[in-house]
Amino acid sequence: MTIERPKARPHREPSRFTAFGLAAEAEPLAPGLHLVATPIGNLKDISFRALGTLAAADAVLAEDTRVTKTLLAHYGITTPLVPYHEHNAATMRPKVIARLRQGEALALVSDAGTPLVSDPGFKLVEEALAAGVTVSTVPGPSAVLTALVVSGLPTDRFFFEGFLPPKSAARRARFAALAGVPGTLVFFESPRRLPEMLADAAAVLGPRPAAVARELTKAFESVRRDTLLRLAESFAAEGPPKGEIVVLIGPPAEGETRPASAADLDERLRAAMAKHSLKDAAALVAAETGLPKREVYARALALTAAAGEAP
Repeated sequence: MTIERPKARPHREPSRFTAFGLAAEAEPLAPGLHLVATPIGNLKDISFRALGTLAAADAVLAEDTRVTKTLLAHYGITTPLVPYHEHNAATMRPKVIARLRQGEALALVSDAGTPLVSDPGFKLVEEALAAGVTVSTVPGPSAVLTALVVSGLPTDRFFFEGFLPPKSAARRARFAALAGVPGTLVFFESPRRLPEMLADAAAVLGPRPAAVARELTKAFESVRRDTLLRLAESFAAEGPPKGEIVVLIGPPAEGETRPASAADLDERLRAAMAKHSLKDAAALVAAETGLPKREVYARALALTAAAGEAP
């Protein structure tokens, strides 16, 4: 079934915004939910269409109203802001859907970049479509694509993982699960966890090329490119950096396999058991090597028993 796009509302007063010192009048906006991409750092990276949409909307749904308020004020936009984030989304969605059903035009933005990428917008879009509401997008900046094209890594195929688990064992298990993906891996990461995350990646994925992109489009933008191990060593020595971080890891080399010899298995188990419980260490190494969990667990028990008998 095709849903006919509603016509723009003629009763609205013209909405205005200011860009680069010039006053502009926004075109009337059709009812529905409008997903608007906003700058990831540099306020000049917003499009005229995005400005017009934000100015003409009945309200802007914002992940952090403080961040979006700065953007709107910079361009002279006075559209009301409504908070919509992971902590209030469940209670806000019915209210938003009700407004959309009444024929309002609402814009949805994230803190930065394209909405629905690592933010709670997906469920709102899902329910809006189920309610027969028109959903459209105003494309623009994306931290994922910005980091990818400047990384120096292959761009023909990539996999966006988002944020990894905060604990090392779960993080390594996730790296192991992604090891065979035939494309560049893209992650968001906390600056505080970056050194440990890179060390875990190097332990599981080996000497792959990687890049750490920081503060993209901002005054202190930087992209560091090296192998995972050397990046891990550098950030471990320097300490966690500041700012927004995107980590990219190159795809596996042709024919790349994870070693699973008896000696390698024992070495991995000993290293894992030095930091984790026997059960967690066995699960981690099983994920890294692709060996059956039961087999790895049995070997871990054997190593523990042998160590206990040693003089």
